[in-house]
Amino acid sequence: MIEMLSYGFVQMGVLCVLVLAGIHAYLGHHVVSRGVIFVDLSLAQVAALGSVAAMCLGVEGGPLLYAVSLMFTFAGALLISVARTRDERVPQEAFIGIIYAGSTGLSVLLLAHHPEGAEMIQHMLAGSLLTVGPGELVRIAALYLVLGVFFYLLRGRFELISADRGAAAERGWNLVWWDFLFYAAFAVVVTTAVRIAGVLLVFSLLVIPPVAALLLTSRPRARLALGWVFGAAGALGGVLASVGLDLPAGPSVMTTLVLLLLAAAAMSALRAARQ
Repeated sequence: MIEMLSYGFVQMGVLCVLVLAGIHAYLGHHVVSRGVIFVDLSLAQVAALGSVAAMCLGVEGGPLLYAVSLMFTFAGALLISVARTRDERVPQEAFIGIIYAGSTGLSVLLLAHHPEGAEMIQHMLAGSLLTVGPGELVRIAALYLVLGVFFYLLRGRFELISADRGAAAERGWNLVWWDFLFYAAFAVVVTTAVRIAGVLLVFSLLVIPPVAALLLTSRPRARLALGWVFGAAGALGGVLASVGLDLPAGPSVMTTLVLLLLAAAAMSALRAARQ
């Protein structure tokens, strides 16, 4: 199966999902710590809704389609940032779920009478990793590098807010502003990723690697490193399985990630039994 890496389109697919896995493992670390597990799924669906709305208005592709999708995702990031209320009866995750459900429903309605609606819904969910070209991969990698520097420079603020929101509030920080800044950068990642990977794989790359890592260690740096390892292993194994078995790439990577999660859970259970 390794010989398939000699094919150019396989190399592009593997490199693309590795780039996605790299930044998503870091963001997933924050999402799991903040307890907003479905925020990525919600923002990814909002990004997809933006693309669907633009295409229904006659925008066929290119920078304008991306810009409209990004504007929708920024709006979703703003809603999520202000959705945290003091009333504990209404958890933030409920608002995130409502945004996801509403975006999904509206996307389906907009595509109901579109001649290519079924195909567009499938692409929205599963993406098309194996059609990424070198130029697009370079652009994605460059954008994620810039975002990586952004997250690194502000890592102290984001880490404290994720780990101890109360302590951040005591320092007088404007948490709504910092949440929006985090989710806005998050929105750029998601809007870029969902165009090629689809809503479901974007969510899987964000949540599964950090959860698998958390089952094996509680140390923050080790969790982050293990998250990257799980993401990279899932990306490589999933794309190779996809090509070798003639299966869709996105679902293959998702399934591989789930298998790795089950393996991590088994290792965690064995270790607990020995102790």
